[in-house]
Amino acid sequence: VVLFPEACGIGEHVMERARRLAALGYAALAADPYGDGATVKDLPHAIELMGGVRGDHNKWRARARAALDALAAQPNVDASKLAAIGYCFGGSTALELGRSGAPLGAIVSFHGGLECPRPEDSVHIKAKVLVCTGADDPMIPTTQVAAFEEQMRKTKVDWQVHAYGGTVHSFTNPDSNK
Repeated sequence: VVLFPEACGIGEHVMERARRLAALGYAALAADPYGDGATVKDLPHAIELMGGVRGDHNKWRARARAALDALAAQPNVDASKLAAIGYCFGGSTALELGRSGAPLGAIVSFHGGLECPRPEDSVHIKAKVLVCTGADDPMIPTTQVAAFEEQMRKTKVDWQVHAYGGTVHSFTNPDSNK
């Protein structure tokens, strides 16, 4: 399982999720979304770094694919059984990796953005997709969820969206100030 972190980059939240998966017997790799282990100073800096990645769609997908390829190259990994999980910006990244046609069996997006530069590429998703979102998330409004659902209806993808009532953004991160 390749894990894509929140907009703040690799931190304790995604590392703890990777450790949990490893304890269950999965090979888990926490991907570096910005390169060189860049750490985020504050929210404006996170938005700047995230915008730099999202602004170059091909680079964004290539960076995600490089993480998946690094995981698949490990000797204890069955490359026919790959999955991607992401949180916030990482959820968007996991979905973009799927839209690139990557050989994934599963994609899970937790409180991830659902807008994408090329929604028509959703037909290339090979994985089963689960989107977990907060019903009251101001960053992922219901209009964005509805547009994502409409995209998926135009594909043959096996997908689900779970909206959690009374829940806002970053609901998986106990350290989030929401």
